[in-house]
Amino acid sequence: MLFSFSVIVLVFATTFTEETIGYILAFNLFFLILAIGFRIFALVLWGLRIVLMSRSLGYRVGLLYSLNMVLAGLLAGTITPGQAGGEPVRVHELFRAGVKVGDATAIVIMERVLDGIVLTGMGVVIMLLTREIWSSFSSTLIILIIIAWVFLMSFLFIPFLAVRYPDRMKCLILRVITWITSKLSGTRFSTSRMCACADTEIDNFFASITQFTRNSGWGLLAGGGTTVLFWVTEFMVASVILMGLGLDPYVVLSFFFQILIAIIMMIPTTPGSSGITELSTSSLYALIVPAGMLGIFVLLWRFVTFYLNIILGTIAGMLIVHREIKTRTGSDETEREDTKEGILVEKEVDEET
Repeated sequence: MLFSFSVIVLVFATTFTEETIGYILAFNLFFLILAIGFRIFALVLWGLRIVLMSRSLGYRVGLLYSLNMVLAGLLAGTITPGQAGGEPVRVHELFRAGVKVGDATAIVIMERVLDGIVLTGMGVVIMLLTREIWSSFSSTLIILIIIAWVFLMSFLFIPFLAVRYPDRMKCLILRVITWITSKLSGTRFSTSRMCACADTEIDNFFASITQFTRNSGWGLLAGGGTTVLFWVTEFMVASVILMGLGLDPYVVLSFFFQILIAIIMMIPTTPGSSGITELSTSSLYALIVPAGMLGIFVLLWRFVTFYLNIILGTIAGMLIVHREIKTRTGSDETEREDTKEGILVEKEVDEET
């Protein structure tokens, strides 16, 4: 939040004009509520994608449960570089729902792959429609976009390598896990047990990837369709905020800018990509938003797409912590009951003896 807010203050300080206060007072709050509605609907679509992809592998995960894991993942993403913390949270929550770790990992990775395919496809189409806009970009921004796009495209090779070279990939992953577990020697983690579990779950992971590309192809198709709807709904947030400021929605240009921003956000730099996102957003939207409005736009857009993540994610995280405490308390009580029953049985045996 400090990274993000500092950059927003900087944007306000460099773009503040006499008209800025008038723009703030004239903003229509209805459009802010509408933007929040679009954002929440996008998150519901994200949860639906997990439900559909899980079902294609034979698992039944509830929509509300999936939505809660998405929100909790967003909170983890705000405190990890490139929002990478959300993936382990979703894997953990899918495991808690009865999905094998390898299958859960395959689902989460295929989510990223579908995001990459959809963003790349949308980006290519919109780039052809807005070719003249590239000349207004700075060389630094273009280099950042290229690095981000290469990073995103690397995810597309994961399912290909998993299907094409499963034995080599498994060997490579096991070597990495063995190296990690060797560093944990002397701790409470059992190296042999972790390697054995990893071996089993890697097999599940490759089997799931293969199943996605063959027998459960409908899961990828359904997930792909939901991914398109998710990103379209997500990108409409900025256009709605622009309308609240009295500007045209600039749907095509706004979609193009947000595709670039979404790709840049995937680079593991600052926690939640905060700071980097605000800088890239202000640089891109300065082409269509008046200087006096730019700070207001960035603040409102980040509130809906970042600060709201913290609020909703905290609620979801508290629900998960409450569930875990309740589950562990129940397990402890069961263990105590089993212990008491065992002691009583031993006494009865002693008395009979």
